[in-house]
Amino acid sequence: MAQETVIALVGRTNVGKSTLFNRLTGKKEAIVHDMPGVTRDRKEGQGHLGDLSFKVIDTAGLEEASSLAKAMWRQTEKAIEQADVVLMVVDARSELTALDMRLATDLRRQKKPVLLLANKFESGSQYLAAAETYRLGLGDPIAVSGEHGLGMADLYQALQPFFPKDVISVEAERNENECDLKIAIVGRPNVGKSTLVNRLIGQERLLTGPEAGVTRDAISVDFVWKDKKIKLTDTAGLRKRGKITESLEKMSAADTKRALDFAEVVIVVVDAANPLESQDLLIARQTVEEGRALVIAVNKWDTVVNPRKKMSDIKEQLRTSLQQVKGVPVVTISAKTGNGLDLLMKETFSIYGVWNKRVPTHRLNDWLKEMTEATPPPLAKNGRRIPMRYMTQVGIRPPTFVIFSSNPDELPESYLRYLSNGLRRDYGLEGIPIRISMRKRANPYADQRKKTK
Repeated sequence: MAQETVIALVGRTNVGKSTLFNRLTGKKEAIVHDMPGVTRDRKEGQGHLGDLSFKVIDTAGLEEASSLAKAMWRQTEKAIEQADVVLMVVDARSELTALDMRLATDLRRQKKPVLLLANKFESGSQYLAAAETYRLGLGDPIAVSGEHGLGMADLYQALQPFFPKDVISVEAERNENECDLKIAIVGRPNVGKSTLVNRLIGQERLLTGPEAGVTRDAISVDFVWKDKKIKLTDTAGLRKRGKITESLEKMSAADTKRALDFAEVVIVVVDAANPLESQDLLIARQTVEEGRALVIAVNKWDTVVNPRKKMSDIKEQLRTSLQQVKGVPVVTISAKTGNGLDLLMKETFSIYGVWNKRVPTHRLNDWLKEMTEATPPPLAKNGRRIPMRYMTQVGIRPPTFVIFSSNPDELPESYLRYLSNGLRRDYGLEGIPIRISMRKRANPYADQRKKTK
């Protein structure tokens, strides 16, 4: 039998190594606390990620020099020696520290493969911090959240090369709690969300009725669609903020918001009689702002008198009111009869695939050169063109890109929209949110090269 792959988690204190350890082992074996330095000895466990099985080692956080810190570091060094691959963990919420830089330097001297994890990446607000980790000279960061399980698919892809092909899918059984897709069903009250869930899973699992607000809790159910495991979450109807007065309704709205945060694809259900009211569009915009993939399901389509005109009106309204996700899928359904549900699921998996798309760096930089030659950036205050030095994709789910320039603050939003539209058109990223940011760094490795000479 092939030798088991060993993975070591290293990093300074309080970056979330123990939380990641618990996530990978599927057990709360390591103590997790906000107080730094809780972990002192290295802790071993059996980790699983998809069909990968491995030994994972949690190590003490790197601290400033002291007798105890030196002893803890010796334990960490032993874990690194034992490991086949090292995962260096940094905090995506905070700036890099001297300890981060020191550890990265030490790891580069080791003859071990190192993957860089930007942990605590719970929302899009941390993607700039993740881009800053290029200063460590350890390659592309993998944005993850050990607490919420985000980014595990990216980590899985990065770890695969370190496992013999003949042991993948053999040494580990798939975790029963894992699923292929997490979907949240959201929308205004009484648009048929619970009826849709019941029809999809083939049983009367959720309460339904003509009264608005039957559903109060976000209820998750598991079902299988064409051999794909899906976690489906039905949510309480979202009303306008000004109409939410009762404490129970406020709690239901908060529960719906949490379901949206943990979903991968959000299906916004609208009523064909009054589709895309202001509240529907608000829910859709919130979904896009959170970076989730979006599908519009127009329910009760069997009651529409003039389907062609109705669909034309819906698409025109989306074009003018939801420009940030041009090409979002719109599927007409009847939750009551089941019509259109197969197409709804196909479109959901299709947009999920787009949401996970990654573009190689060399292709992006060739593309950036073509785009800037076709339409040059505007002039900076010094009278020169704003230079576009380098472009890379720093994350997926949604696709997130960083462009390095010596004058990033002077680039207008209109030019970023030009680049965003080009990315959607040329790389098939229509219908999902994408993010582009500018960073002031001509070469992300330049400073590191100077330090290592």
